[in-house]
Amino acid sequence: QVQLVESGGGLVQAGGSLRLSCAVSRSTFSINTFDWYRQAPGKQRELVARISAGTTTYANSLKGRFTISRNNAKNTLYLQMNSLKPADTAVYSCRALIANQEYWGQGTQVTVSS
Repeated sequence: QVQLVESGGGLVQAGGSLRLSCAVSRSTFSINTFDWYRQAPGKQRELVARISAGTTTYANSLKGRFTISRNNAKNTLYLQMNSLKPADTAVYSCRALIANQEYWGQGTQVTVSS
């Protein structure tokens, strides 16, 4: 069983930055695809960013503000979030695709105040 644990969420003022981490319970060297998703209250979950085979993709509305990265030596996925807006308030979760199975973390709350 693979476990993912997010951290780094919290309360930040608009314009501020946060870096989310997703610690994985096994080696990430062979894990091809990681995603960050978010879900705001009353809204559908949306894909924020993906890193797959070294290629990164982002939701169009977030390009230039968010950066996804991974450190295989630390078995950790990151999401750097800059210029945060109140609309970015949501629970952020990481997801790993391993052998056609998906694994999710429990999520971390990000709240951006105006």
